[in-house]
Amino acid sequence: MPHLSFMEMALGEARDAAGRGEVPVGAILVNGSTGEVLAHDGNRMEELHDPTAHAEMRVIRRTTAGRGETHLENCDLYVTLEPCAMCAQAISLARIRRLYFGAYDPKSGGVDHGARVFDHATCHHKPEVVGGLAEADCAKLLKEFFRERR
Repeated sequence: MPHLSFMEMALGEARDAAGRGEVPVGAILVNGSTGEVLAHDGNRMEELHDPTAHAEMRVIRRTTAGRGETHLENCDLYVTLEPCAMCAQAISLARIRRLYFGAYDPKSGGVDHGARVFDHATCHHKPEVVGGLAEADCAKLLKEFFRERR
């Protein structure tokens, strides 16, 4: 199943982020028609001293800059954790076609929890959303990361 292979790639990015001391979140942006991986990255907030350097923001920025386009209408985003409100809004503004995420985030999520960005009337674009893809593996990585830091 291609969705699981993309999520496994995102998990690899999340593991790399953990190795850099970042919260282990990884993202993969894919051309929805061809399956070509357009960008991949993990969180880099600590490394870059940038609170907006979430994995989702990094792959969106890289792809829009590389294409010279603002909208990514035929693209699918795979991310290991439910996006926060900032990332959910960026996903909407970029007009990403589908969002697949792994672990749910009851504390800071912005899709199924918290702000629920896509449910607001002011949201101009709502992607198709599939949550819980490889959820156990994604959640385990996060739990292990935070357990080691306590």
